[in-house]
Amino acid sequence: MDKKNVDYTLYFVTDRDIMSSEKIEDAVISAIEGGVTMIQLREKNISSREFFETAVKIREICKNHDIPLIINDRADIAKAADCDGVHIGRDDLPIWAARKIMGDDKIIGVSAQNLERALNAQKDGADYIGVGALFQTSTKTNTVSVTPEELTEIKKSVDIPVVGIGGINRGNIDALRGTGIDGVAVVSAIIAERDIKEAAKAMREKVVSVLRRD
Repeated sequence: MDKKNVDYTLYFVTDRDIMSSEKIEDAVISAIEGGVTMIQLREKNISSREFFETAVKIREICKNHDIPLIINDRADIAKAADCDGVHIGRDDLPIWAARKIMGDDKIIGVSAQNLERALNAQKDGADYIGVGALFQTSTKTNTVSVTPEELTEIKKSVDIPVVGIGGINRGNIDALRGTGIDGVAVVSAIIAERDIKEAAKAMREKVVSVLRRD
């Protein structure tokens, strides 16, 4: 997959603790059928072995649908499972170390809570930036709030794709209109819904209407 042509429009992040389906594979398939354009496998409470085995299963699903798969935090698992990239946060590996593991052809995303970190991430070789938390979220703790105005400033100041994240749903995404961002990352607004496919479809339509530029 050519990382320069990745579609960040609807970036789906998994969370097995709140998913409505019994299996993570079913949640991913339903989300893809609903129109998500990118997937991040996030696992905080399972063993490394189970994380790897899950990544291999999800990688096959994503490969069959030509959807990029990003692994949260764990560059070693992303590399071992031959995934498309890794997303790293403030307390994870530095970008140069993740790049050494992943290679130049893989995607490295970085969380940024302010303009300084976003600029540093770009300088250090990140392929995209996840900016948030934009709204109150229950899926992560110790988050830093970012306003739509700060998000707009970050987008204007970097040359790599910017994805908004943090509590985004169909009820509040209108606040991101005009920010110019390349997509939004969604967790509970898709995976916690009873019908994941329909939730993804509705979210995709809303995201396109709010963020797409003519």
